[in-house]
Amino acid sequence: MRRRILVVEDDDHLADGIRLNLELEGFEPVVTDTGEDAWRFVQRGGIDLILLDVMLPGMDGFEFCRRVRREGFRFPILFLTARSREEDRIRGLEEGGDDYLTKPFNLKELLARIRGIFRREDWYRRESVGEVLEFGGNRVNLKTYAAETPRGAFELKEKEIMILKLLAERQGEPVDRATIINLVWGYDVFPTTRTVDNFILSLRKVIEVDPSSPQYLQTVHGVGYRLLI
Repeated sequence: MRRRILVVEDDDHLADGIRLNLELEGFEPVVTDTGEDAWRFVQRGGIDLILLDVMLPGMDGFEFCRRVRREGFRFPILFLTARSREEDRIRGLEEGGDDYLTKPFNLKELLARIRGIFRREDWYRRESVGEVLEFGGNRVNLKTYAAETPRGAFELKEKEIMILKLLAERQGEPVDRATIINLVWGYDVFPTTRTVDNFILSLRKVIEVDPSSPQYLQTVHGVGYRLLI
């Protein structure tokens, strides 16, 4: 079954080029030029990935991404945008994006990013550590992103869940930041190690009784992080 990719891009020439290349690679592209129309496609279902421009008429890409995640849709989102500032990239990831490619870009690089995203999706779906992680009074569902903890109930972000899954697969072993970036985000240009650290800090606020003195999600100085469960 071909994977269906929604392209949200208001530059007709660029959208046509992306559509043609996706078809040649065996994907099923669907193209629209506004966030409002894209939302209607999302509600119909069957989307495997969104390629999302940020600077759209009406609802911009950041707002659209936020709405998609708020409504519980988990398919990956790859931002395509002329905004190259680090602040914009960080915002894209924090809104729930999975990747961020700055215009102008090489179509071969775009296709490589898409294949990387689907490889990570396939890895994430493998039940190597089971569906639920339980430790220290925490119960984290890797499928629904729901976390029941001594601090209360939370809904984790996709990247937080992926980091937990990766560390759980290597339970007790130090995992360096470069490996986390490669397996969770899939490339080593961006995000920076600071982004990884920020996600770790967010996770600690959920799963640790005292985030400043973590018992489970520990820093291995000079290396990275490990999970003790």
